Amino acid sequence: MSRRADQSERLERALDGGPIPHDEETQRMLAAAGSLQPGNRRNPARVRATKEAMLRAYEHAQHPPETRDDAGTDDGLDEPEIHRQEIDLPGGGHLVLTDIEAITPERAEKTAAHIARILQSSEEKDRLS
Repeated sequence: MSRRADQSERLERALDGGPIPHDEETQRMLAAAGSLQPGNRRNPARVRATKEAMLRAYEHAQHPPETRDDAGTDDGLDEPEIHRQEIDLPGGGHLVLTDIEAITPERAEKTAAHIARILQSSEEKDRLS
């Protein structure tokens, strides 16, 4: 079944009182259609604007914009570089530091010392219990 037929069928089912669909596009179209229902006070300009918005949303859902070949380049959303450093801890432990910021030797040593203290206190608590 084509995507267009599937979306139309879901929208019709929802408008007929069926289960509310979970996809975002159909929910938006359903909300727009719901605002067109007769009421006590209907502003014709608002009804017209809502209908046009619903039709634009439906048209966008049926004909999504084409993706560019160079999409994602120089848009500030590129994958950040992940820095990784492995450190051997006293007692045979192994620590892997990962961050999007550069990991300095001072920072690595400080983190390793902190983790070593945590492990040491944990071992001491284990001996006491």
